[in-house]
Amino acid sequence: MSDKLSLIFKKALTSKIFKNREILRPDYIPDELPHRDEQITKLAEILAPALRGYRPSNVFIYGKPGTGKTAVTKYVLRRLVSEAININSIVRDIYVNCRDRCTNYSVLEGICLGLGKEVPFTGLSIPELFRRTLLALESIEGLAILILDEVDSLIKKSGDDILYQLTRTNTNLRKSKLSIIGITNDLKFMEYLDSRIRSGLGEEEILFPPYNAMELENILSKRALSAFYEGVLSSSVIPLCAALAARDYGDCRRALDLLRISGEIAERENSPIVEEKHVRMAQIESEHDKVVEGIATLPLHTKLVLIAIYLIEKSKKNVTITTGEVYNVYKNLCKKISFDFVTQRRVSDLINELDTLGLINSKLISMGRYGRTKIIKLAVEERSLKEALKDDVRLQSIISQLTDL
Repeated sequence: MSDKLSLIFKKALTSKIFKNREILRPDYIPDELPHRDEQITKLAEILAPALRGYRPSNVFIYGKPGTGKTAVTKYVLRRLVSEAININSIVRDIYVNCRDRCTNYSVLEGICLGLGKEVPFTGLSIPELFRRTLLALESIEGLAILILDEVDSLIKKSGDDILYQLTRTNTNLRKSKLSIIGITNDLKFMEYLDSRIRSGLGEEEILFPPYNAMELENILSKRALSAFYEGVLSSSVIPLCAALAARDYGDCRRALDLLRISGEIAERENSPIVEEKHVRMAQIESEHDKVVEGIATLPLHTKLVLIAIYLIEKSKKNVTITTGEVYNVYKNLCKKISFDFVTQRRVSDLINELDTLGLINSKLISMGRYGRTKIIKLAVEERSLKEALKDDVRLQSIISQLTDL
């Protein structure tokens, strides 16, 4: 086995496919972002007053996943901060991913860390942590631009209280100023916010449209020049990756992942060339692995809600599923594995999270005088669901229910 591992490691060190595979990572920010000149220009124009010490308007950026929202924002901020340093102006950028930090506490902690101020991981009250955040902002004696990426994740889990406080922060600052950039994949996100927050956060709005197949092909071609050795890509690989990603709402991250995984599969097969068959294999691998991994890493109660939806859908074919039905089945599952169940409101939040992850589709409808409810439908394959849950020992007593149906 040790000899086999040595061969694997040696092959990785002498790759004849990749010059630099990191260039194909979605979080890599290149020196040029094709087909986003309009969005780059608009964001730069909004933020430019920061160089003269003025507070720019808050910006709300929205568009489908993989349309370049985060890349453009980081690109413009990198240039802005660099220019500020050249003219001795104080501009700091703070990036917080609200999918990773989806509680009020963790968002404020992320802001403090972004300003170089450490705070306890837990234990402080929100008012005290907010006070420390204000002190951290004051300490820079300049302008801070806060990027709240995937801000909808924060709102759906923890409400909009902290966002309201952040949009009003400047009334409590004397030596510094704060501007906010909110980024979301949810095109209807603004509708969920209190009107006071909408007016403060959405002072300026920028929409990112999906990329088309030609634009994705151009982006991949530019990245491939630096990522791959010359001549290792067959002529059909990049057009196919672009076409598949364009079909998925013009998702550039999807296109980059397909191209990178295609190269990795060819590398593992010792193929000197990346061919169309490798793209087809990458398509299957990336779709299946992404869903399985996503479900496997969900918290327990989120998994139980997903199982409840699956069980209802299997037992009630072609019948709509409501939040109330999901909650009842979810409670029974909790009792079966001897776990305390959460409230129906919390289950509704978990359904929103599953919807955001693309594991279910939910739609809010009015029931007249009976209020509103969600109509829910599973959006993952049965095979992926079962594979993702089979190793969770806490769920073994209910896994058989999935197998029997």
